Amino acid sequence: MQSHGRTIYTPAYARPALGPFPGGARLALHLIVNVEVWDYNAPLPRTALPPPLGGGTVPDVPNFAWYQYGQRVGIWRLLDTLGRHDARATLSVNSAVCREYPAIIERTVAAGWEMMPHGVVQRTMATVDDERAVIDAALAELEAATGTRPRGWLGPALVETPRTLDLLGAAGLEYCCDWGPADDVPYDLAVEGRRMVAIPYPVDTNDIVVFAVEHHSAEELYHRCAAALQTLHAESATSSRVLAIALHPYLTGTAHRIGVLDRILELARTQYGACIMTAGELLDWYVAQTPQPQRSA
Repeated sequence: MQSHGRTIYTPAYARPALGPFPGGARLALHLIVNVEVWDYNAPLPRTALPPPLGGGTVPDVPNFAWYQYGQRVGIWRLLDTLGRHDARATLSVNSAVCREYPAIIERTVAAGWEMMPHGVVQRTMATVDDERAVIDAALAELEAATGTRPRGWLGPALVETPRTLDLLGAAGLEYCCDWGPADDVPYDLAVEGRRMVAIPYPVDTNDIVVFAVEHHSAEELYHRCAAALQTLHAESATSSRVLAIALHPYLTGTAHRIGVLDRILELARTQYGACIMTAGELLDWYVAQTPQPQRSA
């Protein structure tokens, strides 16, 4: 067990090989679409336009409108693009979307997307007053809206406290994507009282990093995904691999970027024979062939 107490370190070369995905593919895409609710009456967590001279204002109308583009336009482009490729995503979603934008929940559920709670609103778990209450509220709201209880979690900004994983376990959740950047395949986390698995979630192939942090053009996301597909496909000859791609409707859903997603999906499917898996499907695939590791005393 590592010093932080949450994972058992096993180098990639020493792991048992992971078998193929359902249908025989050895390379899978995990597509995560993040839909969030930002507070109109608070400073926004991310901006496209710098504040005017003299500092920012609240409400920040131009940046709020930039983010709202995703709910009004971008999400529907993502749905259409994924639908053309018969691809289903994991929807990382603030549960307040059920109230603010119910059509998004209705359409993504109808398309077979998996609901993954992302808090209630876009506020990190380190800043909420009652972490357990936020987890319970997010689960309850999504279950009431969809009729299905979620199985996993992605914290807003992937932020946790030392208690988060154990609270997620106590709520009955089976996977967490906060630790997903650490590997190309699922792996076990150490959680009090139950088994919990980290499902791949990306940093480098995340449109927030590529477009909003590093300020690259749309082509950069394609080049990164194409290079990753080539490497992971070669490695999958001995053990299956996962490429996770994180998307936000106000970024990749814009008119000048959506075509890049279409090209990535076409490349993955036709050249590399990749399948597309939701987080819960990856969890079931991994657990079915991987015994739960024993924690040291």
